[in-house]
Amino acid sequence: MTQTTIEYPEQVAPSFPDFWLALRFWLKLGFISFGGPAGQIAIMHQELVEKRRWISEQRFLHALNYCMVLPGPEAQQLATYIGWLLHGVRGGVVAGVLFVLPSLFMLIALSWLYIAYGQTSLVAGLFYGIKPAVTAIVLQAAHRIGGRTLKNASLWGIALAAFIAIFALNLPFPLIVLCAAALGYFGGRFVPQHFRAGGGHATKSNKLSYGVAVIDDHTPTPTHARFSWAGLSRVLLVGVVLWGLPMLSLLWLLGWQHTFTQMAWFFTKAAFMTFGGAYAVLPYVMQAAVLEYGWLTAGQMIDGLALGETTPGPLIMVLAFVGFVTAYVQALFGPDQLFLAGSVAAILVTWFTFLPSFIFILAGGPLIESTHNQISFTAPLSAITAAVVGVIVNLTLFFAYHVLWPQGFAGSVDVWAAGIALLAAIALIRLKWNVMWVIALSAAAGLAIRFVEIISG
Repeated sequence: MTQTTIEYPEQVAPSFPDFWLALRFWLKLGFISFGGPAGQIAIMHQELVEKRRWISEQRFLHALNYCMVLPGPEAQQLATYIGWLLHGVRGGVVAGVLFVLPSLFMLIALSWLYIAYGQTSLVAGLFYGIKPAVTAIVLQAAHRIGGRTLKNASLWGIALAAFIAIFALNLPFPLIVLCAAALGYFGGRFVPQHFRAGGGHATKSNKLSYGVAVIDDHTPTPTHARFSWAGLSRVLLVGVVLWGLPMLSLLWLLGWQHTFTQMAWFFTKAAFMTFGGAYAVLPYVMQAAVLEYGWLTAGQMIDGLALGETTPGPLIMVLAFVGFVTAYVQALFGPDQLFLAGSVAAILVTWFTFLPSFIFILAGGPLIESTHNQISFTAPLSAITAAVVGVIVNLTLFFAYHVLWPQGFAGSVDVWAAGIALLAAIALIRLKWNVMWVIALSAAAGLAIRFVEIISG
């Protein structure tokens, strides 16, 4: 009698995803990427590493570490990186664009409703329920990323130090990243076992957790992802052209002082200052947009942030709200084309904000791919990932403070918001519910609470 060998699916890599299958996933991701960068990275890890196994844990974290040290939205850059690794330049462009596009369209529509019709009870109720859920999503992300990264006392210590640095000492995120990288560099030289991918548990391979991946730990770098000076030159040349043509066109057609030209230049500068994500650059944007240029009021800026928090995509998309409101209020295309002016401004701001991110990934990706087995490079990045866990915990507390104590600590706790946040956290962390279900149910709960408050007077 012949014995049949059973081969479990997780012991064999899935079929390589074709471009159109990947495109459908990136489109889906653009609509479900709630929760800011931490939540978005957690969603990508769950979908790409755990479920689909398109990329291994180690390769995912290596790409994430690179995106963390870049200016710009790290979750969008991570999607661009993985799309590029799978299907070349077209894969990276499609992944990065679709990560942003749904959010852009939603923000244009919501910005128009906001500026044209003002706040409504319906919108306020939805936001009331979603904000506590977002707090829970960020908490879940800290839990998941910390569980994967903090595998020994050295990395725990770096995470704790990063939290203290940003929470208590208010140190800038770039300084925290540089200090973590330095600790990782020296740690990699003197105690390398603590700073290998997986936090010193390199023996626990991806195969023992999620299964063999399409791009596994030891899969050779694809031909299109290998470094060459010619490839680097092409990417940089195309990037300069894609930035220079619209910028020079604005200068020629409208002049330097026109609002559109000033927006293009300002948001180009902002794109290179977004170390640490949107919250690191928002004070800079608020100061310039409100005080220096007078594009919108402080109250409008805060409302735009709320819209950005409750739509999918990068939180830095709040800058599209700034562009829309500015062009709409200033009637840059005349009083009969307010929506068109706002839409063009939002698209313009998005172009100049995200173009550098694509250049960073397509130009730097091949160099990063050549280093994923070198401890001298991976050790600093492992330390940076540990530091980011501490920063994410700080972000969780930031959300919790503004959601649970809307009037500050001098006021009372918002019991309803606390209840929604607690239930959302249980659903996500303990019950492992889908993020979209939690968002939808939280929004419905917020709407119901606001309705009861209106009925009861």
